[in-house]
Amino acid sequence: MSGHSQFKNIMHKKGRQDAIRSKLFSKLAREITVAAKLGLPDPAMNARLRAAVIAARAENMPKDNIERAIKKASATDTETYEEVRYEGYAPGGVAIIVEALTDNRNRTAGEVRSYFTKAGGSLAETGAVSFMFDRVGSIAYDRKVATDDAMLEAAIEAGADDVVSEDDEHEIITSIESLREAQKALEAKFGEPHKAAIVWRAQNTITVDDETGEKIVRLINTLEENDDVQTVSANFQVSETLLAKLEG
Repeated sequence: MSGHSQFKNIMHKKGRQDAIRSKLFSKLAREITVAAKLGLPDPAMNARLRAAVIAARAENMPKDNIERAIKKASATDTETYEEVRYEGYAPGGVAIIVEALTDNRNRTAGEVRSYFTKAGGSLAETGAVSFMFDRVGSIAYDRKVATDDAMLEAAIEAGADDVVSEDDEHEIITSIESLREAQKALEAKFGEPHKAAIVWRAQNTITVDDETGEKIVRLINTLEENDDVQTVSANFQVSETLLAKLEG
């Protein structure tokens, strides 16, 4: 079982300041509320809500905040958010998929388009780049919970399709249909993962020169700083030299 690592935003490798964490909590809360509104307000019975709660816990979001976001779904005065997907090209021909939850589609579209344009990229039609990605389930555990062989064996038994073991984590890839059952089987062995979600996973990754890479990282960071943007996926591989520079 082998595969390409999912793009990881450099921001996740840096310490977050309070303002960034507050914005992150707001996004996590929005996803929790939308997930609870679309299904049952019980994480055990609502796979999307459970994934949102796991993501919130992984970022140390207070339990009260999580419960408040779930309860907000049943409130009559709750904002209505629309799920929107944008696709485009960053410098170097790197493909990017942006997922957003917005209460003003025109505002969000204009902002996302301007980010791409200022970065030297371009927004494209829906479907223009998504064919370069697979829509899959992703379950992630800290590297310390199991050896590579033990995780691989458990993932196979759980019905997973792929395992990517890196320095800091094991990522288990499943079909969308088998995500919930695979997650339950793995939780029985290793406890709750720090991520369980449906993601866009690049079929192949592009390596660009470091100057272009910096432009792409800045674009992705700018997109993720937008209040409406929930996730950003790209088929871009950060070089070791650029990673060292950005972390330094």
